[in-house]
Amino acid sequence: MTGFSSRILLFADRWPKGLALLLGLVSATGFAPLGLWPLTLLAFAAWMMLVARAPRGRRALGIGWAFGVGHFTLGLNWIATAFTYQAAMPAWLGWVAVLLLALYLAAYPALAAWGAWAVQTFVAPAKAAAAGSQGARPNAAPAFAGATPSFILAFAALWTLSEWLRSWVFTGFAWNPLGAVAVGPMASPAIWIGTYGLGALAVLAAGVPLLLVARRWKLAGLAALLLAGITAGAIASIAGAGAAAAINGKAVDAPQRIPITLVQPNIGQEDKWEGGKADVNFAKLAGLTVPKGDAPRLILWPEAAIPDYLEAGYPPVYYDRSPAEARGRLTSLMNPNDLMLLGALKLEVDPTGEVVGARNAVMTVHADGSLGPRYDKAHLVPYGEYLPMRPLLSAIGLSRLAPGDIDFWPGPGPRTIDLGAFGKAGLQICYEIIFSGQVVDRAHRPDFLFNPSNDAWFGAWGPPQHLAQARLRAIEEGLPIVRATPTGISAVIDADGRVLESIPMHRAGRIDTHIPRAHAPTPFARHGNYLSVGFALLLLALAIAFRRRGR
Repeated sequence: MTGFSSRILLFADRWPKGLALLLGLVSATGFAPLGLWPLTLLAFAAWMMLVARAPRGRRALGIGWAFGVGHFTLGLNWIATAFTYQAAMPAWLGWVAVLLLALYLAAYPALAAWGAWAVQTFVAPAKAAAAGSQGARPNAAPAFAGATPSFILAFAALWTLSEWLRSWVFTGFAWNPLGAVAVGPMASPAIWIGTYGLGALAVLAAGVPLLLVARRWKLAGLAALLLAGITAGAIASIAGAGAAAAINGKAVDAPQRIPITLVQPNIGQEDKWEGGKADVNFAKLAGLTVPKGDAPRLILWPEAAIPDYLEAGYPPVYYDRSPAEARGRLTSLMNPNDLMLLGALKLEVDPTGEVVGARNAVMTVHADGSLGPRYDKAHLVPYGEYLPMRPLLSAIGLSRLAPGDIDFWPGPGPRTIDLGAFGKAGLQICYEIIFSGQVVDRAHRPDFLFNPSNDAWFGAWGPPQHLAQARLRAIEEGLPIVRATPTGISAVIDADGRVLESIPMHRAGRIDTHIPRAHAPTPFARHGNYLSVGFALLLLALAIAFRRRGR
């Protein structure tokens, strides 16, 4: 080992948490919009070595936590922008919120790091156990500790399990799973093991440079070949599913072509709820929607596209115009056989006539002005759409980021809506699309997913990250996804996760096209995150087996 390498290791041993924090920041550059995924893999490799060299479990836990703080602080920086649109809160509070969230989310990488360290430390090789060893770690770890199959496999398994836990504990916050750095052909294995399983493959890939630095050439080559083979097999499987869908109409029970008009009005968050600009905002939507021909279309507008209430029965004070008039403004833009899906609000009224709650909904409007099925958002954003512990937090001056004093109520979950000639649509509003395995009613598989969103207050990093995660859902489920947002990025995504058409951020436009064909249900579409968790447990079992055999 050279003198330079020795100095690096000395620095790492003296300042492990500071270095882990820096590596966490670097690792987040692999997510959109930067997409520097090789840096992510190298940062993970260096972090894994730091963890493996930890002399005690408490040190490994701290190194994992410090890495997580850096990883999530940079990756979630867009959250700070959201606070600039809430006049009741100072802008600096947004960065406090980012840091506090990162401090919490860092607990998951910390647990993964401690677990991998424990497997490496306390699961004794068979020969050592026979000799009476307890697997205790010596004070000085090897120079390239962690360059072993058992440690790398354990790290991959426990990272996957930690991300799965993060997706549902305390209602879950699944933003930026590690698999999101691999959007594109490298994400193909998601059809088998889901996005969280992709995270395991990314950690395994990060183990390759760790093995190379340790000069374990054969192991590194074998690992690289296995990863390449898994990816190639998944790509071939997806290609086969696409060919089956194109050739055999029975492979996917769906209409041949669903014509759509997708609208992005470029209405900024600062203008969205400005009462005096409501008519101007509607004019933008209307101008982009007027028919270009007589053919029937499915018109798709963003989340909370209009402030009007389309349903009757609310207290009169809530109506700027009658529901019939509000629906008439919409139907004036439609051909006789058009259908519109748009984001709107629904109110919940108690028996006394008092409004007690609201729903973030997608409404179906027919060309004759009648309303069809409605979808209510189920996975609400804490502090965005409702204020947890409202009596306490409102007393100290906190409020929701979305305007209004009435909290939103959740809907029942994924739902498929029959749109007649326009097929069957699955609905996921805004960040609901980030929850792997939770976006489709599996008993009633849709032909496509519609994801209306409002990314206008997510800064420069949030929208491309949101799009990347929507692409992963398309791959997992084998379904096309259509996204409509006020300021971008609106897109048409095929069942392979490819963006076929899109409207860039901060540009008004419309897309007239047809929804791509769905694939036959993927293994993940049938079994969901049972496959991700099962894959992680398999890797963990292999890690323990390798460790026990001392290889």
